[in-house]
Amino acid sequence: MSELSTLNIAYLAGVGPKKAELLKQELKVISYEDLLYYFPYKYIDRSKFYTINEVKATQSHIQVKGKITALKTIGEGRQARLSATFSDGTGVIELVWFKGHQYIKEGLDANAEYIVFGKPSLFNGHLNIVHPEMEKSKDADEKISASLQAFYNTSERMKKGYINSKTIQKMQQNIFAAYAGKIPETLPSRIITHYKLMHLHEALQTVHFPTSTELLEKARFRLKFEELFYIQLNILKIKNLRSFKIKGYPFAKVGHYLNTFYKEKLPFELTNAQKRVIKEIRADMGSDKQMNRLLQGDVGSGKTLVALMVMLIALDNNFQACLMAPTEILANQHYETLSKMVEGLDVNVRLLTGSTKKKERDELDQLLLSGQLHILIGTHALLENRVQFKNLGLVVIDEQHRFGVAQRARLWKKNERPPHVLVMTATPIPRTLALTIYGDLDVSVIDELPPGRKSIETAHYFHNRRNNLNRFILGELQKGRQIYVVYPLIEESESLDFKNLTEGYEYMQQAFADYKVEMVHGKMKSKEKDAAMQIFASGQAHILVSTTVIEVGVNVPNASVMVIESAERFGLSQLHQLRGRVGRGAEQSFCILMTSYKLSEDTRKRMTIMTQTTDGFEISEADLKLRGPGDLEGTQQSGLPFALKIANLAKDGQTLQFARQVAEAILADDPLLEKQDNFLLSKQLLKLSREKINWSMIS
Repeated sequence: MSELSTLNIAYLAGVGPKKAELLKQELKVISYEDLLYYFPYKYIDRSKFYTINEVKATQSHIQVKGKITALKTIGEGRQARLSATFSDGTGVIELVWFKGHQYIKEGLDANAEYIVFGKPSLFNGHLNIVHPEMEKSKDADEKISASLQAFYNTSERMKKGYINSKTIQKMQQNIFAAYAGKIPETLPSRIITHYKLMHLHEALQTVHFPTSTELLEKARFRLKFEELFYIQLNILKIKNLRSFKIKGYPFAKVGHYLNTFYKEKLPFELTNAQKRVIKEIRADMGSDKQMNRLLQGDVGSGKTLVALMVMLIALDNNFQACLMAPTEILANQHYETLSKMVEGLDVNVRLLTGSTKKKERDELDQLLLSGQLHILIGTHALLENRVQFKNLGLVVIDEQHRFGVAQRARLWKKNERPPHVLVMTATPIPRTLALTIYGDLDVSVIDELPPGRKSIETAHYFHNRRNNLNRFILGELQKGRQIYVVYPLIEESESLDFKNLTEGYEYMQQAFADYKVEMVHGKMKSKEKDAAMQIFASGQAHILVSTTVIEVGVNVPNASVMVIESAERFGLSQLHQLRGRVGRGAEQSFCILMTSYKLSEDTRKRMTIMTQTTDGFEISEADLKLRGPGDLEGTQQSGLPFALKIANLAKDGQTLQFARQVAEAILADDPLLEKQDNFLLSKQLLKLSREKINWSMIS
């Protein structure tokens, strides 16, 4: 395969410099190998023929046999089109070409029988096919007309440059003609034999030119397995490398800070899940290995309390700790929460953000270096070179998907040995994504809520129930509760969304004239935003109209209603995160999803899921199935660390588990792939790391 990866696609028969440039720009296809791994998105059964009287305009593609009975050019110049009447004796269908009229006209034979393939549609009440594929029956390639035909995604630019799905298929054909039987294997023969996998050459040929659905499934499984297997092998090897090569600071004791907090300050009894997670973290930090652990917990499950108790263990072992949050609002909230929790414990907690004044920063720098500052909470400001610790032993990162790999890595270098790392997320991650994105981290899950928390009641309203909603809101306001009203803000339609937000703000002011309404949005300056949030958090404002800036970082126990406007424009995970802003006090809380009446089937499913469950993990799995991994909250910002070419994390969970088990078995025998038997595996990992995958030692 290495030779194919170095051969420029321009030199393939039927390509040339112009088409090669288009393939590079539109598909990132540069080499023969890139093209081989550009897989079809669907297959059409070319073995089936319809009679014209069976054809309906709703069908995706059809294939008919017949003759041209009439041919004419309609219109002039650029508006001209070529029209042929095509008949098989059971009916007629019009064939239409808008481009290349003269060339097509000259090539058609009125006496020949043709096989016509294309998508039927209705125009002026008559069936037609625009730009059909045509072949004389006697010349038809039996392999294509009697089997499944692959279809490849192409862009408008490619079509204008004469590259359509059929062109790509011909290019693939030319590669296999030139390299028949010469595509080298990328998996050891023992794996292929033991797990009865198709050989690579056969799998690639079958996936582009399948002769049966059974063989196609075997080929796709082989290619999906390999893709997921090498991802898991790399992740687990990195985990082994860390374990063997990177030593951590052993936190041997639990002392004054944690014991005093546990006995005198603990705000409520720990849940069994919290106790289990703390035990897992203590075991990690008590060893001589560096901890790298992901802490997953649904909104309100008590992750911050766990993080504090772990930081107190660091203090008990004479180390400092820091907590990095993605926004000033969230950093401020953590600072206020943790400061209150450790009051009277003689723990010095400070806050560092972009808004911190120079005088205060200078003081922080000195306190950090002297070791008098125990816990530093902050935003990206923590990453600056001037922030130097005396003895940093633990780093906690909240909502880590919002930080880039390079950014996070800078925290690791603020001590001689890398500190222990606890990554927290309130976005429950589906198992397949967790194994793939965070596969080299140990995972702890807080899967129960603290006692006294009531489940949030969720309802779906159409806009025609606005009056009912207003009466309900008024009832909650009269009970002394507070209300969130959230509007979407999408970059592509920002000005329109902003108009909706301000109109919504004005509407709420009029509808609830006796109550104070505040507005918050991303265009506001940080100070203005924080001031408005503070007015709401203090109870001076009764209704907060905002964009999704309140998705994380606001804790108002008195807020009992979350109204999400245009809820159809949010994904499931985001809806769940927004819903988690209420239900933080002892009172019953509510989430109202407002949508228009016209909804797609997927949107209706999302609304149903939201009204039926409050389980974040169940919701994240459903979100993965509905939207795919690339669109999920958290994966879109940072991007998956690789581009999946054939596997789908939403659909191929079992294949992923199988691939991970195979990788685990290999690494159990050879943790760093140093044996001669695994030379091919090491070679392939090296190739993937250079060419395709942006792996990092830091997750």
